[in-house]
Amino acid sequence: MTIYVGSDHAGYGLKDALVDFLKRQGHEVIDKGAFNYNEADDYTDFTVLVAQAISKDPRKTTRGIILGATGQGETIAANRFPNVRAVTYYGKAEFVVNDESDIISRSRNHYDANVLALGVRYLTEDSMLNAVKDWLSISFDGEEKFIRRITKIDAIKT
Repeated sequence: MTIYVGSDHAGYGLKDALVDFLKRQGHEVIDKGAFNYNEADDYTDFTVLVAQAISKDPRKTTRGIILGATGQGETIAANRFPNVRAVTYYGKAEFVVNDESDIISRSRNHYDANVLALGVRYLTEDSMLNAVKDWLSISFDGEEKFIRRITKIDAIKT
């Protein structure tokens, strides 16, 4: 799988660990920056680079991972691009109703998410890598209702 990775200063300290992990898992990693720590950088600059790549080539074998403080702004920015379905993850819920409550599983099973924004201020390195491993291993359910809903999202024009 080809995975585009981007991070602002908040996620910069974890990005190398993520890239190394992904490469060890056999993925092709395309690093979109940041390539040095700059506390004044903006998450949008790196989010756009990842989202553009996914938008242009939304194959099932291409995904994006963006690291930021909360992942919220990254998700909002990434979802501005056609063919991008970005979700935010910043840890497991303490209260879980059932197995489907886990956002990692649902984001892939139900929404066919192709960009994962990680809120690194809420994650340890281990929890981040475990979430990424799970997210990359889960496939889209393909159920008709999920396809119908994604098609409706893709048809939205503002």
